[in-house]
Amino acid sequence: MGLDTKPLSSLHGKSSYDLADFPVPTGREESWRFTPLSRLRGLHDGTAPVAGTVVLEVHPAPEVSVETVGRDDPRVGKAYVPADRVSVQAYTSFEKATVITVPKEVVTSEPIVVDVRGNGAAGATYGHLVVRVEPLAQAVLVLDHRGSAVYADNVEFVLGEGASLKVVSLQDWDADAVHVSHHHAQLGKDATFKSFVVTLGGDLVRLSPSVAYAGRGGEADLSGLYFADAGQHLEHRLLVDHSVPDCRSNVDYRGALQGDDAHAVWIGDVIIRVEATGTDTYELNRNLILTDGARADSVPNLEILTGEVAGAGHASASGRLDDEHIFYLQARGIPHEEARRLVVRGYFAQLIEKIEVEEIRARVLAAVEAELAR
Repeated sequence: MGLDTKPLSSLHGKSSYDLADFPVPTGREESWRFTPLSRLRGLHDGTAPVAGTVVLEVHPAPEVSVETVGRDDPRVGKAYVPADRVSVQAYTSFEKATVITVPKEVVTSEPIVVDVRGNGAAGATYGHLVVRVEPLAQAVLVLDHRGSAVYADNVEFVLGEGASLKVVSLQDWDADAVHVSHHHAQLGKDATFKSFVVTLGGDLVRLSPSVAYAGRGGEADLSGLYFADAGQHLEHRLLVDHSVPDCRSNVDYRGALQGDDAHAVWIGDVIIRVEATGTDTYELNRNLILTDGARADSVPNLEILTGEVAGAGHASASGRLDDEHIFYLQARGIPHEEARRLVVRGYFAQLIEKIEVEEIRARVLAAVEAELAR
């Protein structure tokens, strides 16, 4: 279908449905230099045997329709063009796609839950999910990944005019899992998209959320929480592409790391194109390094091609626990380990409160507590 080139961004230089347009990465490319390619188990070079099993089950709200469709369905791939080799490998390899539709002006009575379960990491498998929220509709969606797998997939969120979608994506894989995923949201006029990503499990997880605007007044809020343990590689690469006037975006990702060779990577890229006057955007990443031997790489990028913006900024900070905070609590009789837990809880608390599904919020809190108890 041809190559779509976006020359102003070195991180997101091209997109295509054709695998031949993406050479096998070597690790020297800007978009791959932080990813340990040897741990992708062939997802990046086509050598992964397609022998895995991942089961996707949708538990829809009563007002929602769910369809299993073929590759030729016109709704598949309409909003998102793959932007790297693993993404296009997933696009060219999946057999059936799942399409979830929230009808026009409907407000769902309960969250839509999509359970993704891996049944073994002996071979790779691929998936594709499309979530369509029609004009003036409102919905909450939970993507819950568990089990063991070598899995690559693309997820398209398509929001109509005035629509609202809140998404919680949990990566709670077993310790041997590899997951490479792209989440792309296309926002219509005055649409609102809120995403909350929680990444805890897996040997290697590389998640790439992106947002594009199709009409004025769109608003995106992208939040994330991750906790990397010894040997884990957790990578999040975000792109917000402002190409329409008067749209807004906010990004806030926070991580904690502990243990030898725990590695977290966060790459944020916000593009404000010439025509995107009136844009208001901010992106923030923070990393809390709890032990020696852990490493966090954080690279915020802001590409502005117009001077007529309402606001634009970014920030990144990585560091250890503040000794003064620990001392303050210990001076009031709180043991060191409990003081440590209180500080980390407070660090994540503001983000976790943004999760509107009570059961998921409680699960994430319990997971953070379990991580701190290790």
